[in-house]
Order: sequence, then C-alpha cells, then structure tokens
Amino acid sequence: MHTPLGSACALFFAALVLHPADATAQDGARSAAILLLKGQDTVIVERIQRSASSVTAVIAGTGLPRMNVSMELAPTHLVRTMTVAAYGPGSPADAQPLQTANLAFDGDTARLDIRGGGATRNLALGTKPDALPIINNDFLVLEQAVRRARAAGVRTLTVPLFALSAGATIDAQLELFHADSARFSVAGNVSVVSLDAHGNVTGGHLPGQGIRIVVVEGPAAAAISIGRPDYSAPAGAPYTAEEVTVQTTAGHTLAGTLTLPAGATGKLPAVVTITGSGQQDRDEYISLVPGFRIFRQVADTLGRRGIAALRMDDRGVGGSGGDVNGTSADFADDIRAGIAYLRSRPEIDGARIALVGHSEGGVIGPMIAATDPQLAALVIMAGPSQKGRQIIDYQIAGAFAADTTLTATQRDSATTAARAMFDTTAARAPWMRFFLEYDPVATLRQVTQPVLVLHGATDRQVTVEQAHEIAGILEARPRAGGTPRVITVIFPDRNHLFLRDPDGSPANYVKLPSGRIDDEVMGTLADWLALTLRSH
Repeated sequence: MHTPLGSACALFFAALVLHPADATAQDGARSAAILLLKGQDTVIVERIQRSASSVTAVIAGTGLPRMNVSMELAPTHLVRTMTVAAYGPGSPADAQPLQTANLAFDGDTARLDIRGGGATRNLALGTKPDALPIINNDFLVLEQAVRRARAAGVRTLTVPLFALSAGATIDAQLELFHADSARFSVAGNVSVVSLDAHGNVTGGHLPGQGIRIVVVEGPAAAAISIGRPDYSAPAGAPYTAEEVTVQTTAGHTLAGTLTLPAGATGKLPAVVTITGSGQQDRDEYISLVPGFRIFRQVADTLGRRGIAALRMDDRGVGGSGGDVNGTSADFADDIRAGIAYLRSRPEIDGARIALVGHSEGGVIGPMIAATDPQLAALVIMAGPSQKGRQIIDYQIAGAFAADTTLTATQRDSATTAARAMFDTTAARAPWMRFFLEYDPVATLRQVTQPVLVLHGATDRQVTVEQAHEIAGILEARPRAGGTPRVITVIFPDRNHLFLRDPDGSPANYVKLPSGRIDDEVMGTLADWLALTLRSH
C-alpha cells in the first residue's frame, strides 16, 4: 500500500515536481535530460524534446512507472492536448502500456479518455479556463507557466493546474525573481530553478525535499540512464547472493536473488519476501527515499543470522515476465512458485520456510499461509485488516487534509473530486477491484502458523489500529493443541516504511534523510525468525 497501493501515490501532491523553461516564444528546439538527485542517488530522469508546436518527455525512475508524455502547444502558451502512457517499472522499450490517457481542454471542461485494464472511460470534468495539465514529476508544465508569465510581462502569476491523478484543479504560484531564476509553489511544495536566456531550466533544487536538479543538454543527454540495481552480496558478507529464475504455474518466469549463508552445515531455514503494492523490484526500492531497499536489508540481516532469503522482482518488472494486470491472488501464486523453488533446492529445509510480507505483502502472506500448512511462520509488516475501500477513502482524505494551503471548502471539493475520479478510473482495474472488496479477516482466521505482526505507530497509509485488529483475530483463532504464538510489536515514531518519522504522512517521504531501517526493527524481525525457524 504504497500510496493507496501503487497507483494512489498520484493522490498526494508532495510528489509533484514542477519546474520552468522558455520566455517569449514557443520556438527553439531543445533536447535535454533533467536529473533529480537525492544525495548521490539519481531519483528521476526526465528526457525532454521540444519544438515550436509540441513537447514530449519520457519520465523514469528506478522502481517507478515509466511515463511517456506528449503535449500539443498553443501559441498562447497553453496546452491544447496531452497524452500520457504509463508502463511498468523497468519494462522494455517495446512493452505495451498499462494505461493511456488522452486529455483535451474545452474552456472550463477537461475531457479525459482513459484506456487500461481492458476498459475505456470517457470523462468530462470541470476545471478552470486556461488550466495546465499536470502529472507527477513533470517539468513541462512549469516551462509553459514561465512562458505565459514572460509573455504577459508579469513577475508573479497564479497558474491553475488540472491534476490528472485526482481529476481536480489546484492553483500554483509562479514567481520570476530575475531573468535567470524562478520559484514555483504548489500545495506547499516549492521548486527553485535557474533559467537560461531562453527560459530553459539549467539547474535548481527542491528545498523542502532535499533534491537537486541537474540538467544535461544535447547528445550527452541520451547517455544518461538509471542503471540496473546491484543485487550482489556486499564485500565481506558471510553469505553469497545467487541470481536465480523461478518458473510459475502461469507460465512466466520470475527473476530473483537467493542469499545463502556461507559455511552452514545441514539444511538452511529460509524466507521468501513479498513486496507491497504497485510493481516493485526485488528490493522494494522506493526512489523518493534515499537508500530505501527494505528487502535488501532483510536479506542482509537474515544472511548474517544463518537464514537464507529469496526475493523476486514482481511480474513484469526488472527481469521478471508475466502480466502486471493481475490481482493479489495472482501474485500469491507467484510467491507459491518461489516457495516451491526453495523446496527444490538441496541447501534448504522445506519445513523451515517463512514468509515476510510488507504492506500488500501482508495481505498476500496470509493467503498463502492459510493454504500451505507446511509453511513454518509468517511475518506481517504494516499489513491491513480492512477492505481496500476503507483504506482508499482514508488515504484520499489524508492526502488533502495535510495540505494547509486549501480552505475547508476546497479540501472537501478536492476530496470529493478525487474519490469520483478514483471510482471512474482506478477502481475499474482488475487489481483494484479485487483489492477494494477483498476481506483480509476471513483469511487471517484460517492461518495456523506462528505470526509476527510489525507496525509503525505513525503509519498513515495503513493505520496502526489494523495491526491490533490482526493480532486479535490471530489470537482468537481456534486450533487443536492450543493457539499458536502471535507476537505484535509497534515501533514508536515509525511510518509505513518503518522509518523514523513522527508525522508519518506519505507527503513527507521525500523529506526523510535516509531510507535505511534501523537495527531495532531489523533486529526484532531477525530475532523472532531465528528463534521460530530454529525451534520449528
């Protein structure tokens, strides 16, 4: 449930990265790569191609959907039409998009056609005249705003933005300081950029998010890329990291890494990790937070404690094949294939395999445990007890409640519009339909294995009350010979990602200084698994 489970990260505006470019005319072809850097990590690369009448961009980040964007421009520095195609993270260049959206403005109406998940939706949504369209992490719109302000000869400009993610219109503020700099503010987020003589972005920063903007022009831009993660074991580690492939019953192959403690005698206990919502790589890398790779940490920690770990790219991501348009139940079958693979390995004790699931992985884990009594244990990290409809409503309301720039009336209107947009778009996708109606409680009652429930006290994606409800359900389950052990640990000041964060809002993830989960969390997980798998 990374921000309402994958797609809903579009609903909170801290992730909107908006920036500038040209001045007096729409001419002046440009080819550039704009890099967003968090520390030494390249978070996002946006490649821009601009002509007098159109502009295109390819926006990509490790672990994030790739977005192909094209705009038809009007001489008055407006956008006539916009087309967006979204692809799975790490998908090849010739992959089919998961979803496409075509937008056209007609006065104060935004006409939006959305295709994906086997369905087409045609929407007519109210907006403001002269609104500019905006998606996450998009420099193109700020470039148009700068052009508009310079053409009007003004230093400040209120710019209405139509957010495709929410189907709502919000106002942004543009300030031109000098000929070579500007500031853009939207929903409490600020971008400060430098400009060249044509108004193109040459650099800058996002002060509230600790992100630097670096621009590479011309042919050199084509050489910029976000490379494949390094899944090898760190130098001196007491375990090896083997690249493996797992064949599924659905016919596709999953790519993964199996870490094996070195020098072990006898068969090893092992875990299979289960990522959260959205298409994730095997580390569950989230680029907005520097260094966040929760399952790389899990594998490293357990490898040093004598426990093997298999972590796999989600289907359609990285080295894995398969159709990304599956449901949580389909993804559970992928994890079952991983378990079967471990049981085929001579180094692994098939009776001492546990599952570690984070967020949506905390939904999938119980599905498997309830149908596989041979599994030894289950760890649920920030997993939900509620149906998806309750979680989505909470997350949508929370996304706007955190925005102090909105009045109460604006907040209510934006929340209502976002829910309506959600119901007419994302709610029709197969994964989301399943998620909205799936009841985790019924499955949890069928789980008989020992369970460790971990949760962050400030989690504002899956509330901490749900951890207590999960524990209560598990403690009440009947079983011959007594109820199996259930341990619940709530970590103070930890968010949905188990990072120290007194606020816990997803809007603040980009402001976190480090994505490394501390030893208290990792130690609790490793201690419990070592004890449970050893005594099984």
